[in-house]
Amino acid sequence: MPPASTSKDLADLVIGDTTVGRGERRDVDVLVSESAAGRPVDLPVHVWRGAEPGPVVAVTGTVHGDEINGMGAVRRLILEPDFEVLAGTLILAPVVNLLGFERASRYMPDRRDLNRAFPGTPGGSLTSRYAHAVFHGLISKADYLIDLHSAAQKRTNFPNVRARLSDPETARLAHLFGSELIVNGKGPEGSLRRAAIEAGIAAIILEAGEPWKVEPTVSEHACRGVASALAGLGMTGGKPHTPLFQARSTDTTWIRAPHGGVLRFHVGPGDDVEEGQPVATVTTILGRDIGPIEAPHDGVILGMSTLPTVVPGDPVAHLALIEGGIEPIRAARHKAERRTGVSLDERLRDDLATNMVLVDPEAEGEGASA
Repeated sequence: MPPASTSKDLADLVIGDTTVGRGERRDVDVLVSESAAGRPVDLPVHVWRGAEPGPVVAVTGTVHGDEINGMGAVRRLILEPDFEVLAGTLILAPVVNLLGFERASRYMPDRRDLNRAFPGTPGGSLTSRYAHAVFHGLISKADYLIDLHSAAQKRTNFPNVRARLSDPETARLAHLFGSELIVNGKGPEGSLRRAAIEAGIAAIILEAGEPWKVEPTVSEHACRGVASALAGLGMTGGKPHTPLFQARSTDTTWIRAPHGGVLRFHVGPGDDVEEGQPVATVTTILGRDIGPIEAPHDGVILGMSTLPTVVPGDPVAHLALIEGGIEPIRAARHKAERRTGVSLDERLRDDLATNMVLVDPEAEGEGASA
């Protein structure tokens, strides 16, 4: 928890034009733009304050307008929380990019990426002005930010937290969230988390699942992570989640198709792979093998294409290189196999893998169409 002198948890916290006192829960609107009809565009936000002072945590979803897994998770936190905020303030914004969301588009109406425009400017483009209104009207009120994202179109991501681990409070927040994978990095120029950290706000993002979907296990993972972080920050009566393992990556690489064709996948999101292990095989439309695509290094599959057709150079899988190697991960997963029941993270791997047909490369009938 940040020192009381630096926390932004004021006795009367003003969000938009609304004052929310300690111990209150209120839906509020934050003015972020105007429509072509001259009508206000208000960002719907839910503010939940504990009776005692503490940190201010903002949880945002759908900064990219087609990444609605974040919306699903934040709505669940508003409607069905499994915790009570006792100290500090929780600011919940299910849909940040309202204008893209209404069009089921990743981008703003002026074709710009909102997540490359923060902290924005009051006199710039539509996107830049919108980013400025969101950042200064909402994000600047927080001590901590958890931003929920999904993969880009035609891809899916295994849940992973991305954070600038050189920032101590950001590193703390990343570990408290309790995901198995943490990817170190400062974030792209203009991204919300990078702008937040540069403004002194500890910030992480969760990358999980597909666009245009609210996936139940992804929402469950995101909500568990938020609850874990709040517990670790002393805002609830709970305890932080302890994952099966927590691996760190400081480097990632895309595995790309060397040939055009139709993919037959051999691994799924979240799987650990060895250097030289087949990730997929490129085949003809008739199912005949053209050639394998192999992992260039040991690592964990962060994300994958959900579209089986490729041309040369298309991304097939996103590989995270793991500090300390993959053996500790394999050992932890092997140990977990002896337990009864299936964990959320195991269910997530299974659910995300249903987006593709997985075939054992050593199985009989490898040359047949999958």
